[in-house]
Amino acid sequence: MISRAQRLLFALLLLAVVVMAAILIRLREGAQDRLSAVVDDVPLTVPAGSAPQKVTLFLANDLDDSLVEVERSYPMPQDENERARVLIGKLLAEYAAAKSPHPIADAAGLEEIYLMPTKGGRTAVVNLTESFVEAHPSGIEPETLTLLSIISTLHANIPSITEVRFLVDGRERQTLAGHADLTRIYLATDTTPAGPEPKAAQP
Repeated sequence: MISRAQRLLFALLLLAVVVMAAILIRLREGAQDRLSAVVDDVPLTVPAGSAPQKVTLFLANDLDDSLVEVERSYPMPQDENERARVLIGKLLAEYAAAKSPHPIADAAGLEEIYLMPTKGGRTAVVNLTESFVEAHPSGIEPETLTLLSIISTLHANIPSITEVRFLVDGRERQTLAGHADLTRIYLATDTTPAGPEPKAAQP
Protein backbone atom coordinates (compact mmCIF):
# COMPACT_ATOMS: atom_id res chain seq x y z
CA MET A 1 0.00 0.00 0.00
CA ILE A 2 1.15 3.51 -0.80
CA SER A 3 1.12 5.71 2.25
CA ARG A 4 -0.56 9.11 2.34
CA ALA A 5 2.84 10.81 2.59
CA GLN A 6 4.06 9.01 -0.53
CA ARG A 7 0.93 10.01 -2.45
CA LEU A 8 1.42 13.61 -1.36
CA LEU A 9 5.08 13.54 -2.41
CA PHE A 10 4.15 12.08 -5.79
CA ALA A 11 1.51 14.77 -6.31
CA LEU A 12 4.00 17.51 -5.43
CA LEU A 13 6.59 16.08 -7.85
CA LEU A 14 3.99 15.88 -10.62
CA LEU A 15 2.97 19.48 -9.97
CA ALA A 16 6.61 20.57 -10.10
CA VAL A 17 7.08 18.85 -13.47
CA VAL A 18 3.98 20.56 -14.89
CA VAL A 19 5.11 23.97 -13.62
CA MET A 20 8.63 23.54 -15.05
CA ALA A 21 7.21 22.47 -18.42
CA ALA A 22 4.99 25.57 -18.49
CA ILE A 23 7.96 27.81 -17.63
CA LEU A 24 10.13 26.27 -20.37
CA ILE A 25 7.37 26.68 -22.96
CA ARG A 26 6.91 30.33 -21.97
CA LEU A 27 10.67 30.99 -22.16
CA ARG A 28 10.79 29.44 -25.63
CA GLU A 29 7.85 31.56 -26.79
CA GLY A 30 9.54 34.66 -25.39
CA ALA A 31 12.76 33.90 -27.27
CA GLN A 32 10.81 33.39 -30.51
CA ASP A 33 8.96 36.69 -29.95
CA ARG A 34 12.25 38.55 -29.47
CA LEU A 35 13.71 36.99 -32.63
CA SER A 36 10.58 37.90 -34.60
CA ALA A 37 10.81 41.47 -33.32
CA VAL A 38 14.39 41.73 -34.60
CA VAL A 39 13.35 40.43 -38.03
CA ASP A 40 10.35 42.78 -38.19
CA ASP A 41 12.62 45.77 -37.58
CA VAL A 42 14.65 44.99 -40.71
CA PRO A 43 13.32 46.63 -43.91
CA LEU A 44 12.39 44.09 -46.58
CA THR A 45 13.06 46.27 -49.62
CA VAL A 46 15.93 48.40 -50.87
CA PRO A 47 15.08 52.12 -50.43
CA ALA A 48 13.95 53.76 -53.67
CA GLY A 49 16.69 55.74 -55.37
CA SER A 50 19.57 53.81 -53.79
CA ALA A 51 22.66 54.09 -55.96
CA PRO A 52 24.03 50.82 -57.39
CA GLN A 53 27.08 49.53 -55.55
CA LYS A 54 29.70 47.04 -56.68
CA VAL A 55 29.50 43.74 -54.84
CA THR A 56 31.38 40.46 -55.16
CA LEU A 57 29.61 37.17 -55.77
CA PHE A 58 31.30 33.78 -55.67
CA LEU A 59 29.48 31.66 -58.24
CA ALA A 60 29.69 27.88 -58.11
CA ASN A 61 30.66 26.02 -61.28
CA ASP A 62 29.79 22.32 -61.44
CA LEU A 63 31.93 21.76 -64.54
CA ASP A 64 35.20 21.96 -62.60
CA ASP A 65 33.96 22.14 -58.97
CA SER A 66 35.23 25.71 -58.62
CA LEU A 67 34.08 29.10 -57.42
CA VAL A 68 34.25 32.02 -59.83
CA GLU A 69 34.59 35.51 -58.37
CA VAL A 70 32.47 38.04 -60.28
CA GLU A 71 31.48 41.66 -59.76
CA ARG A 72 27.90 42.86 -59.96
CA SER A 73 26.23 46.22 -59.29
CA TYR A 74 22.98 46.40 -57.33
CA PRO A 75 21.18 49.03 -55.27
CA MET A 76 22.08 48.04 -51.72
CA PRO A 77 20.53 48.98 -48.36
CA GLN A 78 22.65 50.41 -45.55
CA ASP A 79 21.52 47.91 -42.92
CA GLU A 80 23.94 44.98 -42.97
CA ASN A 81 21.29 42.37 -42.14
CA GLU A 82 19.37 43.50 -45.20
CA ARG A 83 22.55 43.78 -47.28
CA ALA A 84 23.30 40.15 -46.50
CA ARG A 85 19.77 39.15 -47.47
CA VAL A 86 19.98 41.00 -50.80
CA LEU A 87 23.42 39.54 -51.57
CA ILE A 88 22.37 35.94 -51.05
CA GLY A 89 19.06 36.51 -52.81
CA LYS A 90 20.98 37.74 -55.88
CA LEU A 91 23.43 34.84 -55.61
CA LEU A 92 20.67 32.21 -55.57
CA ALA A 93 18.90 33.95 -58.45
CA GLU A 94 22.05 33.35 -60.53
CA TYR A 95 21.65 29.62 -59.95
CA ALA A 96 18.04 29.65 -61.14
CA ALA A 97 18.94 31.45 -64.38
CA ALA A 98 18.95 29.64 -67.71
CA LYS A 99 22.23 27.87 -68.53
CA SER A 100 23.58 28.35 -65.01
CA PRO A 101 26.76 26.27 -64.44
CA HIS A 102 25.31 25.40 -61.01
CA PRO A 103 21.58 24.98 -61.68
CA ILE A 104 19.09 25.02 -58.81
CA ALA A 105 15.45 25.19 -59.87
CA ASP A 106 14.12 27.22 -56.92
CA ALA A 107 15.50 30.78 -56.77
CA ALA A 108 13.39 31.74 -53.73
CA GLY A 109 15.76 29.85 -51.49
CA LEU A 110 16.32 32.39 -48.74
CA GLU A 111 13.89 32.90 -45.88
CA GLU A 112 16.06 35.34 -43.90
CA ILE A 113 19.56 36.06 -42.62
CA TYR A 114 20.33 37.13 -39.06
CA LEU A 115 23.67 38.67 -38.06
CA MET A 116 24.48 37.91 -34.44
CA PRO A 117 27.45 39.26 -32.45
CA THR A 118 30.04 36.71 -31.43
CA LYS A 119 33.54 36.82 -30.01
CA GLY A 120 35.81 38.46 -32.58
CA GLY A 121 33.11 39.11 -35.18
CA ARG A 122 29.59 38.09 -36.11
CA THR A 123 27.77 34.88 -36.95
CA ALA A 124 25.47 34.88 -39.97
CA VAL A 125 22.50 32.56 -39.51
CA VAL A 126 21.27 31.71 -43.02
CA ASN A 127 17.69 30.44 -42.96
CA LEU A 128 16.96 28.58 -46.21
CA THR A 129 13.51 27.55 -47.43
CA GLU A 130 12.35 23.96 -47.48
CA SER A 131 11.44 24.25 -51.17
CA PHE A 132 15.00 25.31 -52.04
CA VAL A 133 16.48 22.36 -50.17
CA GLU A 134 14.05 19.95 -51.82
CA ALA A 135 14.99 21.34 -55.26
CA HIS A 136 18.75 21.21 -54.63
CA PRO A 137 20.71 18.53 -56.55
CA SER A 138 22.07 15.79 -54.31
CA GLY A 139 25.81 15.16 -54.15
CA ILE A 140 28.74 16.18 -51.99
CA GLU A 141 30.27 18.44 -54.68
CA PRO A 142 27.20 20.53 -55.64
CA GLU A 143 26.03 20.78 -52.03
CA THR A 144 29.45 21.88 -50.76
CA LEU A 145 29.78 24.41 -53.58
CA THR A 146 26.43 25.97 -52.68
CA LEU A 147 27.40 26.36 -49.02
CA LEU A 148 30.84 27.63 -49.92
CA SER A 149 29.51 30.18 -52.40
CA ILE A 150 27.14 31.57 -49.76
CA ILE A 151 29.87 31.70 -47.11
CA SER A 152 32.41 33.30 -49.47
CA THR A 153 29.95 35.89 -50.78
CA LEU A 154 28.94 36.94 -47.27
CA HIS A 155 32.52 37.24 -46.02
CA ALA A 156 33.76 39.09 -49.12
CA ASN A 157 31.12 41.81 -48.79
CA ILE A 158 30.71 41.92 -45.00
CA PRO A 159 34.15 41.04 -43.55
CA SER A 160 32.89 41.24 -39.96
CA ILE A 161 31.09 37.94 -40.58
CA THR A 162 33.42 35.29 -39.19
CA GLU A 163 31.07 32.31 -38.89
CA VAL A 164 28.06 31.03 -40.82
CA ARG A 165 25.34 28.66 -39.67
CA PHE A 166 22.49 27.22 -41.74
CA LEU A 167 18.86 26.53 -40.85
CA VAL A 168 15.96 25.31 -42.99
CA ASP A 169 12.58 26.92 -42.31
CA GLY A 170 13.91 28.03 -38.93
CA ARG A 171 14.98 24.55 -37.83
CA GLU A 172 18.23 22.63 -37.77
CA ARG A 173 18.57 20.08 -40.58
CA GLN A 174 21.14 17.31 -40.86
CA THR A 175 22.24 17.91 -44.48
CA LEU A 176 21.53 20.17 -47.43
CA ALA A 177 20.47 17.40 -49.82
CA GLY A 178 21.83 14.26 -48.23
CA HIS A 179 25.55 15.06 -47.96
CA ALA A 180 26.79 18.53 -46.92
CA ASP A 181 26.52 18.95 -43.14
CA LEU A 182 24.15 21.68 -41.93
CA THR A 183 24.49 20.94 -38.22
CA ARG A 184 27.82 22.76 -37.90
CA ILE A 185 28.98 26.34 -37.70
CA TYR A 186 31.33 27.11 -40.61
CA LEU A 187 34.29 29.47 -40.49
CA ALA A 188 33.81 32.27 -43.00
CA THR A 189 37.54 32.66 -43.65
CA ASP A 190 37.83 29.34 -45.45
CA THR A 191 36.94 30.24 -49.03
CA THR A 192 38.66 27.42 -50.92
CA PRO A 193 36.67 25.03 -53.14
CA ALA A 194 38.03 22.11 -51.12
CA GLY A 195 35.15 22.77 -48.75
CA PRO A 196 34.35 25.04 -45.81
CA GLU A 197 36.10 24.31 -42.56
CA PRO A 198 33.52 23.25 -39.98
CA LYS A 199 33.45 24.41 -36.39
CA ALA A 200 31.55 22.36 -33.86
CA ALA A 201 28.21 23.98 -33.00
CA GLN A 202 27.73 25.14 -29.45
CA PRO A 203 25.31 22.94 -27.50
